Amino acid sequence: MAIDRRHLAMAAAVLAAVVVPVAAQPPQLAPEVERATVAPEGRSFVSTPADERAAMERFTTYTFALARRDFDAAYAMLRPTLQAASPRAEWIATLHARGALWADGTIRILRLTWYLDPAGQPPGVYAAFDFRGDRKDGTMDCGYIVVHRAAPGAAFTIVRTDTSEVPPDRMEEGVPRADVLHQLPCYLGKGIATDF
Repeated sequence: MAIDRRHLAMAAAVLAAVVVPVAAQPPQLAPEVERATVAPEGRSFVSTPADERAAMERFTTYTFALARRDFDAAYAMLRPTLQAASPRAEWIATLHARGALWADGTIRILRLTWYLDPAGQPPGVYAAFDFRGDRKDGTMDCGYIVVHRAAPGAAFTIVRTDTSEVPPDRMEEGVPRADVLHQLPCYLGKGIATDF
């Protein structure tokens, strides 16, 4: 039994070395992460630990693919309707144009919001991850990634992403300057603090 565990641990370490950039750390869904749930009137949804794990796994796999610059793998995780609206060549060209984005793979989740059957969207459960990334050069990335599961037990797919980039000269002590802050479409919440 000990041999099996040792082999399993070695295999896991090899896989981790393959899929995780050297500087990247898996984003954590820590207890202090803000959480919210939105459901249609008269209905409720309570996420389970399995829901969080599955949504988080898709989020992490996607962001690591971007950090590795493996745009083909990231594109394959998009919902087919999002792929249809964003042809592969254009989608990848846009990411190449933002060369440093995701480069160090270091982001923090600030808020997780669950949505049950939102109006105007395909039915199912959605999880929106608001995040902040801080690069070594002082640039801040912030934005959100939304994943969707059409039915219980189905895999989550990426349905929406939006990321803003704030260069170091627009930051003051780890916070976007006031003239930039109000223009950002991303949520910073507690993530605006610098003592994390």
